[in-house]
Amino acid sequence: MSGNQPVVVNDHKQRKLTWFKIDIRAYTMIAALVFIWIYFAMMSDAFLTTRNLSNLFLQMSVTAILAIGMVLIIVAGQIDLSVGSLMGLTGGIAAILNVWYDWDTIPVIIATLAAGALIGLFQGWVVAYQAVPAFIVTLGGMLIFRGILLGITDSVTIAPLSEDLRFMGQSYVDKNIGYLLAIAAFVILVFLQIRRRQSRVKYGFDVAPYLILFGKLAFFGIFIGGFVYLMNDYKGIPVPFILVIILAIIFTFIAKNTIFGRHVYALGGNADAARLSGINIKRRILLVFVLGNTLAAIAGLVYTARLNAATSGAGEMYELDAIAACVIGGTSLMGGVGTISGAIIGALVMASLDNGMSIMNIESFWQQIVKGSILVVAVWIDIYSRRKSKQA
Repeated sequence: MSGNQPVVVNDHKQRKLTWFKIDIRAYTMIAALVFIWIYFAMMSDAFLTTRNLSNLFLQMSVTAILAIGMVLIIVAGQIDLSVGSLMGLTGGIAAILNVWYDWDTIPVIIATLAAGALIGLFQGWVVAYQAVPAFIVTLGGMLIFRGILLGITDSVTIAPLSEDLRFMGQSYVDKNIGYLLAIAAFVILVFLQIRRRQSRVKYGFDVAPYLILFGKLAFFGIFIGGFVYLMNDYKGIPVPFILVIILAIIFTFIAKNTIFGRHVYALGGNADAARLSGINIKRRILLVFVLGNTLAAIAGLVYTARLNAATSGAGEMYELDAIAACVIGGTSLMGGVGTISGAIIGALVMASLDNGMSIMNIESFWQQIVKGSILVVAVWIDIYSRRKSKQA
């Protein structure tokens, strides 16, 4: 054999390793969540009760909805500091229309979502087409929207909402329907996994053995069934959490399976390369703000419905919770990296900390210190990981 001929290496072992390839960041985050739950369970018998877990998923829903929109904005290389105030403002608009003007639920929802979309259109236009930094635009928006909320509500609490509108924030899915939803979710999961496997085989990519596929499906089936069983042991699955799952599925599809989603990741990863490849960057930035602010309006509806009231302080600091959820979930503040599922787990981490420390009667200032520290550590891990990957 000539020394210049390429050496063919048996890559059978390497292929096996790819079957077990995991996202270390994601699994570390899940491990951290499990650790938090174990710690609070040891500190208080009330933490892992079905009632408290149901309330936990109810509480995290608002942050999760905000975080879903924030992921796209951050992945695009932008930031939005206004979503908390916007959530409060849109929730206030919904309450005013419903309580003061006696609007029905559907027109209230349409008007509230339209308000969020129009605000997102304006903020996105200023950022994309007027080249004003998103930090400044949304910081100004945070102050403006809070001021408008104070003005239109006269700083008074607006309550109570109609029963139909409260459904979005306070209701639970019937237990039998919950089990049907679990079965449907598992069937869809099986279909998607098999379709993905067939697609990889069709294009000549390696696939894991069926044993591994069945093991993965069994794990998720047990997880879904166990979750529904726990929720049904109390009142059922909270409607806001169902809304989170629906939005997560929709926006995960948008992020991974559409041209728009690929463009968002491209411009966040390298804006110059995206521009040279023909991507309309301004239009993409405009659209991510429209989507993000519309989701903030949805969060405002859920939050107001859960409280059965609109207050002038609604949504304060929620923009930081949403950003923290994204960063903890693996979204890079440098842009180009992030997942919807990671942001939802990050939101669950934030809600678990709030819930657990409240059960332990830890003073609120300690809660802020802990959450702020976790945010700093998460950003440091992201920067450190990027630095190591560049050196590799």
